[in-house]
Amino acid sequence: MSDTAEEKVVRDFFATLSEGDYDRLRTMLHPEATWEVMSKAIPGAGIHRGRTGIIDEFLGPVRGLFRPGDPKVRIKRMFSKDGFVSAETEAVGKLSDGRDYHNHYCWSIEVKDGTVLVLREYMDTAYIVALFG
Repeated sequence: MSDTAEEKVVRDFFATLSEGDYDRLRTMLHPEATWEVMSKAIPGAGIHRGRTGIIDEFLGPVRGLFRPGDPKVRIKRMFSKDGFVSAETEAVGKLSDGRDYHNHYCWSIEVKDGTVLVLREYMDTAYIVALFG
């Protein structure tokens, strides 16, 4: 595997996200980071700003819907150019009520100074609506 420096940042970011290590994840985000869920149809959609907004106000509640340590994010394909990384992933795990979760994602990620500056998250929102009602 011959990842670019930006691809290595993204691999490490998703591995840390999968572990649920919010303290480490916080350091991997640029102080001015944004995470945008590219949908209008699901809870959590929109732009989340800064480390506190992303970790405490967005990720904590979303990952709280799952069993501890889930979901795991698996990178299927990735490429980068000029500080931008595109990644196709899948997330697999169990919800806190025991139901299976398996969704597909595509990410547009900007890396700056070895940290994640911008994440744009695209997913199968019809799956989310069907799963959560």
